[in-house]
Amino acid sequence: MIKLKKAVGAGVLSLGLVVGLAGFAGAASGTIGTTGPNSNNEVTSESHSEMDVDNDNDLKLSNKNTQSAASGNVEVRDNTTGGGAASGSGENSNMVDATVEFDNSNAGAAFEGTGSGSGSDTGSITNTGPSSTNKVKFENKVDVDVNNDNDIHVYNTNTQSAYSGSAQVDHNTTGGSATSGNVTNTSSSTFTVRVTN
Repeated sequence: MIKLKKAVGAGVLSLGLVVGLAGFAGAASGTIGTTGPNSNNEVTSESHSEMDVDNDNDLKLSNKNTQSAASGNVEVRDNTTGGGAASGSGENSNMVDATVEFDNSNAGAAFEGTGSGSGSDTGSITNTGPSSTNKVKFENKVDVDVNNDNDIHVYNTNTQSAYSGSAQVDHNTTGGSATSGNVTNTSSSTFTVRVTN
C-alpha cells in the first residue's frame, strides 16, 4: 500500500503592488515591483511532500507428502514339486520445486522528484521605495518513510513407509524358490525464496 500526501503552498505578501506569482506545484516564481516607501515585500514559496510506502508480504509454502510402498507376499506350499514365485517391485517417487520472488525495490519509483520542484524557483523584487523590507524565500521539504515487512513460512512434511513382503516355501515334496521384490521410496523438495527491498 502506498500513500502520498502532498501540500504545496506559494504566496506573496506585500504592502505595495503584487505583480504576479506562478508555479504552485512545480517551479515557483514571484515578482514584486514598484512599491512605496517603508513597504514590506516578501515572495515565499513552500513545498512539502510526504511519501509513505508500506510493503507487507506474507508468504506460506506448505508441502505434505505421504508415500507408502509394499511388495506382495510370496508363498509356495503343499505341492509335490513346487515351482518358483517372485513378487514384483513397488516404487514411489515425489519431487517439489517452488520458486517465489518478492521485489519491492521500485515501490516508490512513481514518486521520484516529488516535492523537489520540477524546475528552478525564481523570485524578484524590484523598484521598491526607500526603507523597504524585501525578502525572497523558497522552501522545499520531502519526507519519505519506507517500511518493508516480509513474513515467510515454509512447511515441508515428508512421511514414507516401505514394506517388503514375506517369502515362504513349505509343505512341498520338492520345494522351489520364492523371491520377494524390492521396495523403493524417493522424495526431493526444493524451495527458493528471493526478497528484494
